[in-house]
Amino acid sequence: MNPYVSLIILIVYFAMLITVSVYTSRGADTNTFFTANRQSPWYLVAFGMIGTSLSGVTFISVPGAVANIQFSYFQVVIGYILGYLIIGTVLMPLYYRLNLISIYSYLEQRFGFWSYKTGSAFFLLSRTVGSAVRLYVAAQVLQLALFKPLGVPFEVAVAITILLIWIYTFKGGVKTIIVTDTLQTFFLITAVILTIVLVSQELNLHGISDVWNTVQDSGYSKIFYWDINDSKYFWKQFFAGVFIAIVMTGMDQDLMQKNLTCKNIGEAQKNMFWFTVVLVIVNFMFLSLGALLYVYASAKGIPVTARTDEFYPMLALNHLGLAVGITFLLGITAATYASSDSALTALTTAFCIDFMEIEKKPEGKRSSIKFWVHIGFSVLFYIVILIFNRMNNKEVITAIFDLAGYTYGPLLGLFTFGLFLKRPVMDRWVPLVCIIAPVLTHVINEHSEEWFNGYKFGFERLIINGLITFIGLWLLTDSKAKKLA
Repeated sequence: MNPYVSLIILIVYFAMLITVSVYTSRGADTNTFFTANRQSPWYLVAFGMIGTSLSGVTFISVPGAVANIQFSYFQVVIGYILGYLIIGTVLMPLYYRLNLISIYSYLEQRFGFWSYKTGSAFFLLSRTVGSAVRLYVAAQVLQLALFKPLGVPFEVAVAITILLIWIYTFKGGVKTIIVTDTLQTFFLITAVILTIVLVSQELNLHGISDVWNTVQDSGYSKIFYWDINDSKYFWKQFFAGVFIAIVMTGMDQDLMQKNLTCKNIGEAQKNMFWFTVVLVIVNFMFLSLGALLYVYASAKGIPVTARTDEFYPMLALNHLGLAVGITFLLGITAATYASSDSALTALTTAFCIDFMEIEKKPEGKRSSIKFWVHIGFSVLFYIVILIFNRMNNKEVITAIFDLAGYTYGPLLGLFTFGLFLKRPVMDRWVPLVCIIAPVLTHVINEHSEEWFNGYKFGFERLIINGLITFIGLWLLTDSKAKKLA
């Protein structure tokens, strides 16, 4: 694909985002940045959250992974449905009742100072590392498709990427993101649909029934697995999906910050319901696209890449023509920036509220603090990405990404204990419990096959992690204090 075509697409794309930013940030203050003045239409929030949930890594990984795991990932997606139902009926009413900006403020009201700071710190660590890895993987694709052919070094390309995100989010914050993520979700979904249509035409398929029959006959469409020792075992995947949704959406400032911009809890719940419906459909489309891509490669005699993450980009940019190439570039860009801009704003919000206590300061001081914290996290993203690039080791980066997953377990334990048990705990010891829990989880995970008759943990590490945290909090129960009312 011609790099100059890619450059023109990228310039037009960001010109559009910056134009939206100028419009949405008129008269913006720090309340606008953090909460969008709680005036966001629920349907924009719901649609925009799709792009935030589906990062650039998802965009290229899910279709490629079909070769190895078929449609088994859809078992996780089914679990998401129950997880989002719990978020909408348990967590979101709590957040709205307490009128929270940072959801981790709940931990201070429930447990105390140290629990509050620990919960927020685990979010900051998880989201910084996780989002930087996602942005790094997507940036590599953009580097190959666009910047490298133009002679732009990776370090400069990443700096430009992060600078552009900062430019269109620095003033309007979450208010701007509600609109830009809606546009980016539209491009992402359009990219998937157009790619399916264009690949189907290449395969001489006519209509949805032909496409579906081809997917079913491909050998890649198996969804359900019932062998308990298989990493794709249904109940393992299902409950992992439930808890991943609860923790990585309901207990994550990034996704919840958007929900908290709705006018009231009723609108926020409508947002969560429709978000769930669309997300399930989009994930199934990604899996179907993966099956069609492998059928196409087989029919055309195109060798499959060694790494499945490289399969979709390779076909889109080198074999499927200009239309698919443009569509792919728009999709990967939309998925990358919808996830990254949201993460940058959420990190800024959490740090300002939870550690700088910005809500207690006058607006002039608040604006200054927010400005520099936003810059600080942008620079941190850049440094972390360059470290990943210097490593140049896929296994190490995967391990770091895995590590970020471990840090959500303590959040699961903290919120679950706080919601379902009325016991007070010895707050000063909570940070120690939240450090020990991921370490013990890692030890159990490493020895699971030896200790549990061949059973191998997967996504359910998160559940074990949360359970250990929960037990640790129970052991910290302060017997001298009265139960909470």
